[in-house]
Amino acid sequence: MSDNGTFGRLLREARQRALLTLEGLAAASGVSVRAISDMERGQSLPRPATLGELLDALRPGEDERRRLLRAARRHTRQTPRQLPPDPVAFQGREETLAAVRAMAGQLTGPFRNVVISAIGGMAGVGKTTLAVHWAHQEAERFPDGQLYVNLRGFDEQAQPLDPGEALGGFLGALGVPSTDLPAGTKERSALFRERVASLRLIVVLDNARGEEHVRPMLPLAPGCLTIITSREHMSGLAATEGAALIALEVWSETESLTALAARIGGERVRAEPRAAAELVGLCGGLPLAIAVLGAQLSMSPGLPLHVVVRELAEARLDALSVDDRRADIRAVFSCSYRTLSAETARFFRYLALHPGPAASVESIASLVGVGMPSARRHLRELVSASLLSRDAEGRYVLHDLVRAYGAELVERHGDDRHGAEARLLHYLRRNAYAANRFIAKYMPERTDAPVPGVVRVAIDDRDEALAWYRQEEQTAAAALRLPVDPGLLRHRVDLIREWASYHVVEGRWAEEITAERIGLDAALALDDPVAVARAGGSLARALVETGRPDEADEPVELILAHLHRLPPEDRGRAERSIAWARDGQERYAEGLRHSRRALEIFRGLGQRDQIAVELGSVGWFLSALGEYREAIARCEEAIPILRDLGDRGNEAAAWDSIGYARQRLGDPAAAVVDYEKSLRLFEELLNDYSQAAVLDHLASAQLELGDALRARASWTRAADIFGGLRVARAAEMRAKAAALPRPGAEPAS
Repeated sequence: MSDNGTFGRLLREARQRALLTLEGLAAASGVSVRAISDMERGQSLPRPATLGELLDALRPGEDERRRLLRAARRHTRQTPRQLPPDPVAFQGREETLAAVRAMAGQLTGPFRNVVISAIGGMAGVGKTTLAVHWAHQEAERFPDGQLYVNLRGFDEQAQPLDPGEALGGFLGALGVPSTDLPAGTKERSALFRERVASLRLIVVLDNARGEEHVRPMLPLAPGCLTIITSREHMSGLAATEGAALIALEVWSETESLTALAARIGGERVRAEPRAAAELVGLCGGLPLAIAVLGAQLSMSPGLPLHVVVRELAEARLDALSVDDRRADIRAVFSCSYRTLSAETARFFRYLALHPGPAASVESIASLVGVGMPSARRHLRELVSASLLSRDAEGRYVLHDLVRAYGAELVERHGDDRHGAEARLLHYLRRNAYAANRFIAKYMPERTDAPVPGVVRVAIDDRDEALAWYRQEEQTAAAALRLPVDPGLLRHRVDLIREWASYHVVEGRWAEEITAERIGLDAALALDDPVAVARAGGSLARALVETGRPDEADEPVELILAHLHRLPPEDRGRAERSIAWARDGQERYAEGLRHSRRALEIFRGLGQRDQIAVELGSVGWFLSALGEYREAIARCEEAIPILRDLGDRGNEAAAWDSIGYARQRLGDPAAAVVDYEKSLRLFEELLNDYSQAAVLDHLASAQLELGDALRARASWTRAADIFGGLRVARAAEMRAKAAALPRPGAEPAS
């Protein structure tokens, strides 16, 4: 059965178990009857946001929810549809909409670009609502899809989103595998512009900090419409890129009353016109304030408006400044907050501490310390109160003003920020450990106990492991950027250690370098020599892989400074890390010295598995230094032990070293046999990096035997693998392949 058919069957069964008709599920979820019918008949799969609405309405058990999520997983690349849902209650702005439509058709310059800017940096005036609504209206004219990102330019609880990180999300949505993403922002920008050059796309850059924040993300393509929202006036973009500037005012009293009536009913507004006018006046004409107030009033249809006027006025007097627009919105939030149950109010406060731009249910439940069913119930209540929204992936998003208000409440109530952040870090670390069972080569034993309130995600295969990592990578990066809590340094160190495997497998070296620098600082602050050695070794490797071997000296020197403090086994592993870095720097004599020290340590400990690994490493360095016969002897000593232990990865490495030595001894034919043994083992293990390294050696032996075509094919394959992993050696492999004749080419005369 197709993916669509499987999902349709499960959806129909879940609906029937919930005793809902098609119409009943449509009413409960907000998804049309036709769309649900198409899904049940296997005609379509839901978008993530739609799936979230259906699951919230059906409320299946965890096992059934998981089956539905799996069945809805798309196995073909879809046109990107990243826009948040079109605001249902969009009101007003008709003149502004007409103006931006006209400007979009009249813009000069190399691309279509409209900037929406609020006066004086005002928040809550409806910039995002207008941008998203307009983008939905224009979507049919842009058949290649829509890209959206919240850049969090003015979030008081977090740093603005890095343009390189935002571009990584865009490129992934456009079908670029994560392994093909360049490391730097400049390179990602160039690739993005190359990919969209012939596309008709809408790109929404929401909540930008300023002009330089968005410049790398501008498509520069005539078929793309770019909509930017910011509290800043971006006059520079108007001058250099021909952008049109739209300054949004607060709503007039008429617009405000119309919007309020749309939410609570016109009869109610007409019944108390004076009170309604006072209410929107107390909201300062801010659309966000009126939306929250309207949601509150709609849940209390019998509450007189004049009573709410009195409550709102009293709350406003408690604000910091009557003249500050934020006083208006804070007062509205306060009235809405007081209507929440005690449990949901606590949930809201802790939710405001979530550092990510968009949050999964699992990470929110862990942060707050509640079960998944409770988390979903509270989230539904907050969405109904307009204190929370959802993005195109079904994740939850807080407006930055709502987040700031919630953070104020955390301080006022003396909530346990430390405990919440500890639970979030533990969630990110514990589930990364579970995911690493399917992607990591080395799995240390867990010694810590599960933390109460932290969600354990069921991860049963490699696809699910990578999907979880991709879901949470922005949250993990944001968590590491939080102000340093001395009591959470250990959590940071452990989190970074677990996430290293994902960074390596996906070739996310820039992210790995950033994380390991944070981890190294934390390890030094903890004065933990073992953590210093681990972080230093990982950082050195990432620097080598990105073509910056000289910079690896600094972390290596830190490891050396702490060697004498390490327990024997950790000292052996640290010596191995240093040897690896010296190999990448082509300082083979130093590498051999450190590898031999590691071997001596492991012999003293009687650790047969580590002895065999280090024999292979010593063999490699001996080959690199021209001691070929001794190198072969060390590797041949290691291979039987590795086979007995079932360590195929290190056995493959030993065969590669033997092949290298035999080739240098003048027997390239024997070397090819050894390289092919190594390659087969690495292929079985799905170890892409090591496959590429062996292919480099294999190609050189093939060329020496006069088989230039096979050599070219091997180097080309190595270049593709290294390029996918964003390893600097890819360029060297491509140059070697390019120097050889193509298949079918005539030899030079």
